[in-house]
Amino acid sequence: MTTKEYNDSVEEYADNVYRFILSNLKEEELSRDIVQDAYERLWINHEKVDAKKVRSYLFTTAHNRMIDMIRKNKHSQQMDEVPEIASSYHDEQYSDINEVLKAALSELNETQRSVLLLRDYESYSYKEIAEITRLTESQVKVYIYRARSTMKEKIGSIEAVI
Repeated sequence: MTTKEYNDSVEEYADNVYRFILSNLKEEELSRDIVQDAYERLWINHEKVDAKKVRSYLFTTAHNRMIDMIRKNKHSQQMDEVPEIASSYHDEQYSDINEVLKAALSELNETQRSVLLLRDYESYSYKEIAEITRLTESQVKVYIYRARSTMKEKIGSIEAVI
């Protein structure tokens, strides 16, 4: 990978990687740090990375770094600091469908949320998602199915939201 290809990858993929990480972590600064780490690792390995596979490399690196951060934060979090999660979303009236989707997404586990966002938001193929998350294609399909089922259960019908 050349310097120009590296710079082009920043222009082309940085925002997508950032949105993907932010939608999982909900922390802007931490998401920026993870994207920066992914690009730093890309630069360190730029001679080994094929320019055609840079998108997958960035998402894989960012996803792995995000999982590391989540695990690290879970181990360091004290039990009295755990936020209380609302048991039902249907008790409140929502005027914005994005709020409903974000609330339902937050109920998914990390793996389900990641594969669902990669598939439906970033339009990755099952094979690409499997490479990024280090799951098999079958596992990816199962996680996406379960995530969609959970989302459907939490949201209900679109008429109920609107």
